[in-house]
Amino acid sequence: MDHFHRLRVDGPGHAEAAVIAVTALAGQSIALFGLGGSGLVTAKALTAGGANVTAWDDNPASVERASSEGIATGDLRKADWTAFEALVIAPGVPLTHPQPHWAVALSARHDVPIYGDVDLFFQEMARKERRAPVIAITGTNGKSTTTALIAHVLAQAGRDVQMGGNIGRAVLDLDPIAVGENARGQVYVVEVSSYQIDTAPNIAPDVGILLNITPDHLERHGTFERYAAIKERLVAAADLAVIAKDDETCRAIAGRWAGKPLVTISTHEAADIRFDDGVLIRDGETIADLRGIGTLRGAHNGQNAAAAFAACEAVGLEAAQIQAGFKSFPGLAHRMELLGHVGETLFVNDSKATNAEAAATALNSFPRVRWIAGGLAKDGGIEALVEHFPRIEKAYLIGEAAGSFASQLGDTVPYEISGTLEDAVFNAALDARREGGEQVVLLSPAAASFDQFANFEKRGEAFSAHVAALADFSAFGERKR
Repeated sequence: MDHFHRLRVDGPGHAEAAVIAVTALAGQSIALFGLGGSGLVTAKALTAGGANVTAWDDNPASVERASSEGIATGDLRKADWTAFEALVIAPGVPLTHPQPHWAVALSARHDVPIYGDVDLFFQEMARKERRAPVIAITGTNGKSTTTALIAHVLAQAGRDVQMGGNIGRAVLDLDPIAVGENARGQVYVVEVSSYQIDTAPNIAPDVGILLNITPDHLERHGTFERYAAIKERLVAAADLAVIAKDDETCRAIAGRWAGKPLVTISTHEAADIRFDDGVLIRDGETIADLRGIGTLRGAHNGQNAAAAFAACEAVGLEAAQIQAGFKSFPGLAHRMELLGHVGETLFVNDSKATNAEAAATALNSFPRVRWIAGGLAKDGGIEALVEHFPRIEKAYLIGEAAGSFASQLGDTVPYEISGTLEDAVFNAALDARREGGEQVVLLSPAAASFDQFANFEKRGEAFSAHVAALADFSAFGERKR
């Protein structure tokens, strides 16, 4: 059940829209590995641009589907690699860790350069004169919300916004690049993951945003230093870098880019744009007010909004237009999503919080919470959340991590091992009703979902369904009195 409007991430009619034809590799022989959603789009974009593509996948069903849709396929393990001028891989194909994929190893053996779909997008952008600006966003946490917020603000101001990349539509599935006078008003807003940056040597956004860097995806990148260096490449190549200074690694990066086109943002450091007590401040003056905007609650959303303000201003919006967009932002599903109330109890779906750092921002957004947490634990579990334990009224632990999370909570926080998400919702709601007064039940798992759910979206959908099934539930904006 969809209780309230959510921001679409797949523009109307996009299924019928043409892909962005990659003419930059026209006439070249291209090996392509990975024929999932974005890989299939990339194969079509290369073919539409005139490249000679040979595509393959370890999944026979994906190869069969590509062939049925007119893509030339062939087993790359048996191919003549001396004929290929580039290898294009899907984001999930490992480059280095835990070991290079066999297609990557073959490309290295024959000195064939590797690109991803984001790189092809920027290669094509570089061929266009007077084309639309590109805003690219990365960070360990918060990038999807920031991407969606920027796209929403620009759309509300009447701009033709193309949003995609690591959110919603694959970047080459966005509407074709406009040029000359036709580009007026068009803006590309692209979320970029570390996987995508790692295969994008030609990445060069007009505005590059770096929100934060904390340890993540180390099984893919090997070391934190390598992961951080990959993230830094996004802002290093940008015409304007927007860098948050709220963690040590990003502060160091901002220091390296001082003197270049740079806007710094922060929730607690001196910066060009600072979030403080619900407002954005620049040069001592309030430039935007987030107070009362439920979908932008918390310091982490203050950081997101500061980045959005800088980006939108850079492409021509006025402060009043940005403020209006902030006020109407509907938020994203599973990211601090306000579901609704049962009596005085507010239920919040933050299923996207798959690590402790993401859960910290959610816990820090409320003075007291009944916290539903657990799943498939990541390294360190909830050790990084100790300073937030005083905010937890009671924890309701689920999934494989329930026992280890209980050990880390120890005697400092009341908890129960609920086991399932359904039992956690019911028990938290019952305890809140018994306690009375204003309460918050927060799903912010600090763990992956794969022990009980296919992904964090399915976990969030299950949470939403269990909450909606509670007696006297009223959706956010429709609260019963």
